[in-house]
Amino acid sequence: MTHRDIALLLADAADEVEIGIAPTQAVLRGGRRRRARRWAVATATALVIAGTSGAVAVAGLPGGGEPGQVATEPSPERRNLSFPERTTLATGTEDGKGWRVMVDVWPAPRNEAEADTVWNAMADFGQHPPEAKVPSELIGRITYFVHRRYGDEQTTVMENTVPESETHSGRDLVGGAVTLEPREDGPVRLAIGSVAKSAQRVGCAWKDGTRTVVQRDPAGTVTGTDHLAIRPAEGSPFDWFVCLAPKGTEFRNAEVTR
Repeated sequence: MTHRDIALLLADAADEVEIGIAPTQAVLRGGRRRRARRWAVATATALVIAGTSGAVAVAGLPGGGEPGQVATEPSPERRNLSFPERTTLATGTEDGKGWRVMVDVWPAPRNEAEADTVWNAMADFGQHPPEAKVPSELIGRITYFVHRRYGDEQTTVMENTVPESETHSGRDLVGGAVTLEPREDGPVRLAIGSVAKSAQRVGCAWKDGTRTVVQRDPAGTVTGTDHLAIRPAEGSPFDWFVCLAPKGTEFRNAEVTR
């Protein structure tokens, strides 16, 4: 049985437990321009990158390609390099089919031996770090893959490799929008993104003029993933949100409002 087979079995067993984009030239973040790292997105048609300056970049793209609450730094003896940390970010049901958004976060290797281990484990999961050509390029960097499951079909919709020290601050928001169903010609209704750990509220605007507000759960409370909220993800240096547009409309933009 492969690592992927085992991980999927474990994910299904923990299904009810709450644990834990596309190339663009530049992003405006914190009021200064910086080179954008590559984002690979499958079936994405919109990319939104916003910063504390309030500037927003939007780019259209063609189609491409469980769970915990608080991310903590594992002690060296507890580091597991052969499996990603999987966090379910959101779940729901539409037209009798369940849907789910999950993020897998792979730890940052500290040396070449650890990099080889992570590289080979990713391959067992059918995952490959974007832009990394050799295992050593993973040293000091985490890699994450965002998956959308609709019914029985699962698709990777976002992936990125970033320095372990990477953070968001203020109103930084990096994310995109994809179809809820795994098809490229459907309405773009599912917005997914990462925000600073200090972000308290995200507003998702839809083309029909309506808006969905997603907030961070109050401290000390735990809600099911069918309640859309800003959530931490195990191993991730930033937090995550998911919004779903009502039927009959599509994604327009998203921003951190508090």
